[in-house]
Amino acid sequence: MINQILEKIKEYDTIIIHRHKRPDGDCIGSQFGLKYFIEDNFPNKKVYAVGDEVPTYLNFNGISENITDDIYNDALVIVVDTSVMSRICDERYNTGKYLIKIDHHDDYDEFGDIQYVEKTYPACCQIIALMIKRWGLPLSKRAATALYTGLVTDTGRFQFRGVDHNTFEAAGFLTDADIDISYIYTKLNLKDYNNFKLEAYLYKHMKTTPNGVVYMHFTKRIINKFKVSREDAAALVSCMSNIRNHPFWITFVDYPDNIRVRLRSRTIAINEIGKKYRGGGHLQACGATVYNKKEIKALLKDADELLKKYREEIEGLE
Repeated sequence: MINQILEKIKEYDTIIIHRHKRPDGDCIGSQFGLKYFIEDNFPNKKVYAVGDEVPTYLNFNGISENITDDIYNDALVIVVDTSVMSRICDERYNTGKYLIKIDHHDDYDEFGDIQYVEKTYPACCQIIALMIKRWGLPLSKRAATALYTGLVTDTGRFQFRGVDHNTFEAAGFLTDADIDISYIYTKLNLKDYNNFKLEAYLYKHMKTTPNGVVYMHFTKRIINKFKVSREDAAALVSCMSNIRNHPFWITFVDYPDNIRVRLRSRTIAINEIGKKYRGGGHLQACGATVYNKKEIKALLKDADELLKKYREEIEGLE
């Protein structure tokens, strides 16, 4: 299948790469890593990375491009790191001539003329890096930098389940492109002063359900008070990841039209809750969308009952 993907890349003069809404590091890394790889090896092709705004902490890899509808005529469209059609950013993805899907999520829709899904891989960037390695084509520093960014963010700096010899094979291949690892981590780790103030607020005001689901609701008032972006607030979900005896944590973030949810767990399969509330993703890391406080309470109740069930079944759950 990977050779079929390469042949399609060679065949088309115009290639448009899509990703999911509310992009994370793996999403941006996959999109721009693939874009740069194609541009570097096939300089006569026109390659576009489309989507909504790239979060500030990731924009060292590139920014999204605005293109007109006519560019999709006779174009190859590649959708990366996106499991379901409803999450694809920019609905024009299905207006090209040929569609390829490259993904690694547990929950997924079947779409595309070619679907390359590796559910056991912890990052889409791992899939793309190993594809490029097997193709035997040159990998530039800028392409490798983007792919390494996605690999380290979606694996939690190589800490999450699913990391194996394939992951480190991909990492080794990317570092051989002479990337500056220190530069990447500096870009990923630096935060504005207001973000630290909001993080301190989180530690003081986060709450727990009766059975130990930790959660925080970043309301519009809180976001405006600390002068941070909604994406910055949502990213603080990782700050609750190391609380002993609390293996399930959630953030709720107010958006203009809805409330977006990030669900994370150390050991529990939580993606069914995400799917129930208009989302999905990985078994232990997924998203959801709710629309009011009533739905927040309902989701928290479901999460609490799920954690209670696991506590009854698994002795010593931490």
